Amino acid sequence: MRITYTIAELAREFDITARAIRFYEDQGLLSPLREGVGGRNRVYTPRDRTHLKLTLRGKRLGLTLSEIKSIVDMYESPKDTVAQMNRFLGVLATQRATLEQQREDIEVALAELSAHEDECRRMLADSTAKGEAG
Repeated sequence: MRITYTIAELAREFDITARAIRFYEDQGLLSPLREGVGGRNRVYTPRDRTHLKLTLRGKRLGLTLSEIKSIVDMYESPKDTVAQMNRFLGVLATQRATLEQQREDIEVALAELSAHEDECRRMLADSTAKGEAG
């Protein structure tokens, strides 16, 4: 007995649209079998499901599609897993550095917003006090 999934089943399971799944297929991240008249029906295997899961995990980590594709390709060819894991660690380290920089940038922006809010409140309080005094 062969386990397969339809595009609707995968979309429902991963809470994404069928269009997103077709996009990942266009990017070479998924390669479903085709069945039915003219091959219109996509049939996804457990391998495709795993690829989709890896793709979505990579997206959550903020990886590019090409980085995700290289990870999915690594999953497919366990020839030299040490080299593959080292390459994957490099991708993760780069992404970590990017996210940490973004976090730092966000913290700076939030501090600036707080300073502007405080200044505005102070100016409002001063103008209200002047209005009440006059």
